[in-house]
Amino acid sequence: MNYVEAFSWVNIRFLLDGLLVTVEVAVLSIIFSFIIGSLLGLVRYLKIPVASKVVGLLIDLIRNLPLLLIIFFTYFALPQIGIRLDIFWSAITAMTIFESAMLSEIIRAGLNSVPKGQTEAGLSTGLTYSQTLLFIVIPQAFKAMVPPILSQFISLIKDTSLAVIISLPEITHNAKIIYGQNTDYVIPMFIAMALMYFTICFALSRVVKRLKLGVQLN
Repeated sequence: MNYVEAFSWVNIRFLLDGLLVTVEVAVLSIIFSFIIGSLLGLVRYLKIPVASKVVGLLIDLIRNLPLLLIIFFTYFALPQIGIRLDIFWSAITAMTIFESAMLSEIIRAGLNSVPKGQTEAGLSTGLTYSQTLLFIVIPQAFKAMVPPILSQFISLIKDTSLAVIISLPEITHNAKIIYGQNTDYVIPMFIAMALMYFTICFALSRVVKRLKLGVQLN
């Protein structure tokens, strides 16, 4: 009976409110990290003097830090230097910083996977280096980059649960409040959370699988 009561509409609606926050944080983080990660990956690929090395060092630093530490930094440390963000934007900022570093390496690897002969062929036809990069290299690299980028986005959705540490009202946070009021609801809430995360991540994983298959066929 307690299990049935745990899935009351009031509790489910509260969890769905958390799911909405999870999706909002994930979508905004994905957009920002894709833009920033693309720029960073391009800078590393172009091997711009000084800039590429500096970017490379920053990326290596961020990639070797736990996301939880970055979340703590954005929420607790940034106010110490005058940058104050609320919980929502602290979570997005931390996710964006972390994911940008991850995506930049995926994008750089994708660009490097295109044979150098493609660039030489483009230049030989009279295209500038920028045109060759835009019309020949990037379209070919994009096919190889899409599956791992989407896989990284799936990881990001699951990583939003770490923001519970700063009380972001996402799924995990709201479930914790529900079973905190009644310990008999612990298992039902974990089941509900698992189903919600599974539904979103499984759907995206199927998309990734289809894209990988499409890349192999092409």
